[in-house]
Amino acid sequence: MLDDTGRILSGVMLLTIVTIEFGGYFMTKIVRGQVPMTDFQKSFARAGHAHAGVLVILGLVTQVLMVSTTLTGPVAWIARLGVPVAAILMSGGFFAASAGKGRTQPNKAIVILMLGAASLAAGALALGVGLLIA
Repeated sequence: MLDDTGRILSGVMLLTIVTIEFGGYFMTKIVRGQVPMTDFQKSFARAGHAHAGVLVILGLVTQVLMVSTTLTGPVAWIARLGVPVAAILMSGGFFAASAGKGRTQPNKAIVILMLGAASLAAGALALGVGLLIA
């Protein structure tokens, strides 16, 4: 059973799937050559789309697992939000870092991807430890 916070966050995450679906539609346009992109940009678009989908699913799983911990306070929020925030930052980081006509390497927005990776690590570590000490 989910607590109220997990239920609300899960509902919000499920609603984001519509945006991921739109991204999938956009990916079909890229693959068909309807959107001009370099190979680098195509790779980052695929990675951004994939990370969004996988991390939203993992974020939903974290909400279910949270009820099996005794975490409270800031650590509980890190465990609860680390993965969903990573879904936003990592996918956004891939897209932002490859933005720009003819780009063949990441721009400075790659830092967004790194922040997402840190959020993912923090959330996974907090929840993992929380499960082990419960």
